[in-house]
Amino acid sequence: MADIRLEGVGHSYDGGRTWAVKPMTWTWRSARAYALLGPSGCGKTTLLNIISGLITPTEGRVFFDDRDVTGVPTRGRDIAQVFQFPVLYEEMSVYDNLAFPLRNRKVPKQEVDRRVRQVSRLLGLDQVLGRRSRRLDAGRQQIVSLGRGLVRSQVAAVLLDEPLTVVDPALKWTLRSKLKEIHRETGHTLIYVTHDQTEALTFADEVVVLNEGAIVQAGEPSELFLSPAHEFVGHFIGSPGMNMLPAEVVGHVVRVGAAEVGTTKDDLPPGPVRIGVRPEFVRIAPAGTSPGVPARVTGIDRMGAYDLVHTLVGEHPVIAKTEAGSPYRPDAAEYLHFPAERTFLFRDQVRCGSLAPLDGRGPA
Repeated sequence: MADIRLEGVGHSYDGGRTWAVKPMTWTWRSARAYALLGPSGCGKTTLLNIISGLITPTEGRVFFDDRDVTGVPTRGRDIAQVFQFPVLYEEMSVYDNLAFPLRNRKVPKQEVDRRVRQVSRLLGLDQVLGRRSRRLDAGRQQIVSLGRGLVRSQVAAVLLDEPLTVVDPALKWTLRSKLKEIHRETGHTLIYVTHDQTEALTFADEVVVLNEGAIVQAGEPSELFLSPAHEFVGHFIGSPGMNMLPAEVVGHVVRVGAAEVGTTKDDLPPGPVRIGVRPEFVRIAPAGTSPGVPARVTGIDRMGAYDLVHTLVGEHPVIAKTEAGSPYRPDAAEYLHFPAERTFLFRDQVRCGSLAPLDGRGPA
């Protein structure tokens, strides 16, 4: 295992006119499980391929610990990579596919068998070890590909590029748990690329959020959900994402239209801001119980375990996540209340402060 350090690494496919990965300095710590999360086209796979050596960056250097591997090909980096779709020798048995990376490195036969059976047990492949890989469905083939990436005990890192795309949804929860179990046993550095927030938040020790070729925030799953540092993180993480509502700072008081919703906890200059609050924390209550924002209900999604109440504040949508069976009805006039400890202020998409209660007027 090794720390993977990027120093000023960036990549352009068109001579620098646009950047698939904007120049960045970042370190992936040894033995941690990371998720690299972001939408399609944000640069996730390009960044992964720079680490693996499939792409030489336009700018910057790549280090494994103190070794500069920028010009070293993939084979010389001692990494394992699992791609989005199965990459197998179809005429080989499942056992031989799993054993191939070890045999290719002259690992003793007894150790090969031990490692193959360990990974096979963890991934639920024991019953198909003798089958030819081409006789398996695409999802099971991908699980074998996953096993090939994990079977080597001594690698600098295991890189996983959306490895569960073709796997049956019912198996995904199980496999994510198995990956965490394998990580605990092997101590590999894992970098798991995905656009699926559920995969990222349930798998990783640390989630790195990428947007338009740049890292906008990294942290533990709870930190990204409860304390987003960028509007994109608020939108992208959560189901549904964070509400964003135009507001104004006037003499340390934060107003949405004519309604005062709180004060600025930080020394923030006057001017426009956007307040961000997750649907889980929006409360709907009668006027006068605490400072609130008038809103009109536009619809309710009954989700079984909870309801999503859609409202408009002026022309701006705000969603509240309430208990199932909520009494609200379309076109009803209600008041929305934003708890100060869960409401943040943003300028130029970056979090610039937090909300505090209005002095002497109850919680905001």
